[in-house]
Amino acid sequence: MEYTVAFIEGDGIGPEQAAATKTVLRKLEESQGMSLNLIPVEAGDRAFKDHGEALSNESFQVIRESDCCLKGPVGKLAYDVVIRLRRDLDLYANIRPAKTLPGVPCVGSPETDLVIVRENTEDLYCGLESADEDKATATRLITRKACRRIATYAFDLARSKKKRLVTAVHKSNVLKKTDGLFLLACKEVAEAYPDVKFSDMLVDAAAMNLIRNPGNFDVIVTTNMFGDILSDEAAQVVGGLGLVPSANIGDNFALFEPVHGSAPDIAGRNCANPISLILSAAMMLEWLGRKRNDPKASEGSRIIERAVRQSLSSGESTPDLGGDLSTVEMGNTIAQRIAT
Repeated sequence: MEYTVAFIEGDGIGPEQAAATKTVLRKLEESQGMSLNLIPVEAGDRAFKDHGEALSNESFQVIRESDCCLKGPVGKLAYDVVIRLRRDLDLYANIRPAKTLPGVPCVGSPETDLVIVRENTEDLYCGLESADEDKATATRLITRKACRRIATYAFDLARSKKKRLVTAVHKSNVLKKTDGLFLLACKEVAEAYPDVKFSDMLVDAAAMNLIRNPGNFDVIVTTNMFGDILSDEAAQVVGGLGLVPSANIGDNFALFEPVHGSAPDIAGRNCANPISLILSAAMMLEWLGRKRNDPKASEGSRIIERAVRQSLSSGESTPDLGGDLSTVEMGNTIAQRIAT
């Protein structure tokens, strides 16, 4: 199959990461006979500077008409890009895996392999705020529909993993109505999955146990803000934000991106680690494989991940991991291992 991928290079280190990722994808196309049509799309700070909009309607239309979107980190206007795409394309499931990689220092178990499934459309991130001189308020929106939908995604995902364990993370002892509804919805969905183990945990306990016993988790399902915080913590547990991919998934479309920012302090120095975007591309191929029943795309995802792991096992890395490879060289190294 041929896939059309809207590709947002982003800001800061984004274009450098994007160049390395393109090298890897082109090598995959050559070796596996795949066809990925990468369509450049302008979005972010540079787009605003050039056109007066962080995400124009024209760019949005190109994204919507593609098979999926691969996005590099965006700068100060990330909210204007990512939140609009999540909202208008109904990308309700934010998927953030945290998996240890060879040769990378980690916290706790070297076998950590967990996924945080974060509800992506509600909670305090809806922007329902008001303020006067003496008081500011934010409305927390939680609906049964969104809770059941994200819980169902988490349980379906758990069926593909070895432990088959879903942990619902909440704060229902304090947020009795909103998190109470979330927890109730998770329990209701759990009844339809007798083959998947289910537990729940308060968010403060989960934050502690991610450090103390990260290997005990499998699939964590939680609300928007808690998921945002815990996923960054989980990323650091397995080595840092520069190694972690993510996906924003809806019923008919998906967006794949690193979880870190645009790192303007090192932009242009060709030293950024491209692995987060390269592994995001691997997640993209895995999703396309499942969505289109395309074993070649699924195999392409596994090939990229294996090439990344082999490179790190051989001690080949960028300065953030103690190595001396540039962004371009890291991309070339991974691409060479795909070829073999």
